[in-house]
Amino acid sequence: MVDIAERPAATAARPAVPPAAVAPARTGRLLTLGGRALHRSVALLALAAIWELVPRTGLVDRVFLPPLSEVLVAWWELLRSGQLADHVGASLTRSLTGLALAVATAIPLGLLIGWYRPLADLLSPLLEVFRNTAALALLPVFVLILGLGETSKIALVVYACSWPILLNTIAGVKGVDPLLVRSARSMGLNHLRLFQKVILPASVPTVFTGVRLAGAYSILVLVAAEMVGAKAGLGYLVNYAQYNFAIPDMYAGIITISAIGLVVNQLLVAGERRFSTWRVDVTTA
Repeated sequence: MVDIAERPAATAARPAVPPAAVAPARTGRLLTLGGRALHRSVALLALAAIWELVPRTGLVDRVFLPPLSEVLVAWWELLRSGQLADHVGASLTRSLTGLALAVATAIPLGLLIGWYRPLADLLSPLLEVFRNTAALALLPVFVLILGLGETSKIALVVYACSWPILLNTIAGVKGVDPLLVRSARSMGLNHLRLFQKVILPASVPTVFTGVRLAGAYSILVLVAAEMVGAKAGLGYLVNYAQYNFAIPDMYAGIITISAIGLVVNQLLVAGERRFSTWRVDVTTA
């Protein structure tokens, strides 16, 4: 029998992992992540190089397409003066408010339409009419009814964002594997538990696809709306810079719009991964 007093000594005598062995592993992971980031940035770096060189070589008039370095200088001046922050804040407030309202209304409605066939049969003709009506075509209608203030712009964003969310939610509910539904019913699940445990989790990826599309629409449609009767916002910045022939400022606004769209998309991708952890990634390197 081993003496109890000897156990701590035996435990302490176990060989520990040397720090020298941990450092190469961490370095390898950092190099792998750095390589992936560089691989994903190659296309953007190539675009930046082309944008910088083409105006300088005379292939394009640099008055209409300044080099990227000049655009970045203009972007920094707008940021330092506080103008860019004001425009970004105004646009984000409108787009995120409209997107949030669209998510809060379109997802529950899409779940109901996809789950209850009588409701789908009732609303399908109406949905077909409005889904084929472009949001920008209704911009004059929103302005006439709601005015030139914030309400018309947010309402336009809500309208544009609702359709991809609604249609993808309906498709997600209807696209659930029938074998899963039959198996759940054979186990005695009632309609509420079936919807909660099977239908809703299985439709999450398709719903988030619609939300991602809506996130892009919320920026694009808002920029067009801000070009009419707005006093702040990225759309107003681009339009104002064009009329005043401040071409570098115009491109600075366009770059900011693209960057915001990229960040919003990445945040929604992270949210999709968070709410669909059960999915298996089958993509190859």
